[in-house]
Amino acid sequence: MSQQHTASAPRTPGAPATPGNGSGGLARYVIAAALARTADGGAVVAVVLLVTSSGGSGILAGVLGACITAPHLLGPLVARPLDLAQDGRKVIAAACLLYATVLTAAVLTYGHIPAALTGLMLASAGTCGPLLTGGISSRLPAIVGPRLHTQRRAQGWDVATYGIGGTAGPSLVAALSGWASAAAAALALAIGAAAAAGSVLLLPFTAPSHGGDKKAILKPGATLALIARTGHLRRTVYLTMIVALSVAALPITAVHMTKILGIEPATAAVLTAAYGLGNLTGSIAVMVFPLTGDPDRLMRRLALGVVAGLLTATASPAFAVSVGAYALTGILNAFFFASTLAARTEYAPSKARSQVFIWVAALKITSGSAGTALTGSLTGINVRLPLAVGVVAVSAAVVAATVETRFARTDEKRPWR
Repeated sequence: MSQQHTASAPRTPGAPATPGNGSGGLARYVIAAALARTADGGAVVAVVLLVTSSGGSGILAGVLGACITAPHLLGPLVARPLDLAQDGRKVIAAACLLYATVLTAAVLTYGHIPAALTGLMLASAGTCGPLLTGGISSRLPAIVGPRLHTQRRAQGWDVATYGIGGTAGPSLVAALSGWASAAAAALALAIGAAAAAGSVLLLPFTAPSHGGDKKAILKPGATLALIARTGHLRRTVYLTMIVALSVAALPITAVHMTKILGIEPATAAVLTAAYGLGNLTGSIAVMVFPLTGDPDRLMRRLALGVVAGLLTATASPAFAVSVGAYALTGILNAFFFASTLAARTEYAPSKARSQVFIWVAALKITSGSAGTALTGSLTGINVRLPLAVGVVAVSAAVVAATVETRFARTDEKRPWR
């Protein structure tokens, strides 16, 4: 491991450090994060099912679904209060409660009020989404303490909570919708978000990063400018975005690949499940064997691992090979995601850490949505084309990052340390 990364817990010089609370603090973190991300991950499915099961059109379902997902792009604008707060737990807990309350109101009043008002309520809930994802992640470094090995292991748990949220959320909605109703499923997610609020308040208190000087907290535009001019953070952003854009092709491509592989369309679920299980396996592996080394280098190497997985999926001649390729890509993407969390933790200035986490998360979500749209258009030309584009795009991003690193000033350091 590079020795320059073994020293520090990220905090403002001169600010009081609050020690982590060991495994108890991490356990509470995992519960809070899993609850919040399950609610966030399942909400769009619940909204779509609510509309369609009530006789609404597909267009209305898509619009209302977008109302709860698109506001994630506003994440950087809602992140600054987290850096300014004396107690960040209260900001995140309030966001969880607002999410639960507004989602409940939207579900219970759907069909009784104009759709525009329902959309407005869902958009209000969606605005809280970034605090349920990147906002919670920004709390982790202070909770687990200064040892880098411990932080890297905890980041594996964090990756797992995202996987749980992305898998358990939609699965819970599908199960409850079949057993009871789509409205009941959405209300269950709201209860989960409310429970997350209570869990967040039970997390160990961490001293505010501003150390009493709130004027030192950067504004969103200044934070983005900081990211753009700081090599480590800049590379973190564009590698994260390109990988997110590329792996977004996998679920859609799986459906179309069944025709080429000569299998039933329903078997596409096996491919997506393989990717999900691979992602979960990767996150468990990071917990057991935490990543070592410089995050900048790790991101580049693991992004090439994702390229290998995508390339295998692209060239796969048989279904069994495709299942393996999807699982491999899921494993490597989990490792890559953990390396980006390490980069955000270790390279972001403490006075803008929450904003950096949420900026990267917002841009990642944007890229994933763009990747889904791009895949939909490219599969009409050639089924394998979206995966091939992903291979080229990620490879080009890694080359750009490598060249940029080689030509960077040898004294490129983190001046805020």
